[in-house]
Amino acid sequence: MANERNRSQGKPDTAALIQKLFRDEPKEPQPAEGSPEPASSVGVVTPPDTGGAAVEEPGRAVLEPSAGAAPATAEGVLEVPPAPVDLAPAADGRAWFVIHTYSGYENKVRTNLERRVASMAMQQKIFRILVPTEDEIEVKDGKRRIAKKKVFPGYVLVEMVMDDDSWYVVRNTPGVTGFVGSGSKPLPLQDKEIKSILRQLVDETPKFRITYQKGSSVRINSGPFMDFSGIVDEILPEKEKVRVLVSIFGRETPVELDFAQVEKI
Repeated sequence: MANERNRSQGKPDTAALIQKLFRDEPKEPQPAEGSPEPASSVGVVTPPDTGGAAVEEPGRAVLEPSAGAAPATAEGVLEVPPAPVDLAPAADGRAWFVIHTYSGYENKVRTNLERRVASMAMQQKIFRILVPTEDEIEVKDGKRRIAKKKVFPGYVLVEMVMDDDSWYVVRNTPGVTGFVGSGSKPLPLQDKEIKSILRQLVDETPKFRITYQKGSSVRINSGPFMDFSGIVDEILPEKEKVRVLVSIFGRETPVELDFAQVEKI
């Protein structure tokens, strides 16, 4: 597609990496662009001995408060934590989990969660919170600039010790729609999976944002063929080059150019 990124050889494809790493379940509908950020699913947790009756909702279980239960909080009705999960091996029980967010709210969710961790004194159970990004080189109007691009739009990574208290803090953070996992059971990332992601974040080499594909009409913005137009014949991501068919003296001639020398018309 026109907006598809081409990466250098050896870099994992984002869509394939998400499918491999996040054994995903359907996400809740995202809000329309420009609408205010919706609050997370909310309510009152009924303690096990209050006699609350189970209320079934798709994908989760919530206890209906009985008479005399605590009133609804300012944030709404809170979900009941799922059964304990098996954690990935770690000295103190910590592991990396992935949470769903509304697309475009990843950084806001991270900020909200960091504030909740501080205000609820959860620093011993919730540690690093990451929104993976990478640098991309974009060429527009002949000018080259570097922009930040989210590696996994709609996801935030959280390093935490999973129990009822930490689950409650994360799950009820505004903007969080759920944990990635099987049903209501959050699944931690495997050690090799998180290491692969962290290695990718350490690599600070910017990648080009490619806005054209084979068959696209492009204009050459620098070099000996500046202001010539042509058709993309082949994209060579391993070389960060593109081969363009340019009409010279009435004949189509293949010209190999750097990504930065070509703009889509």
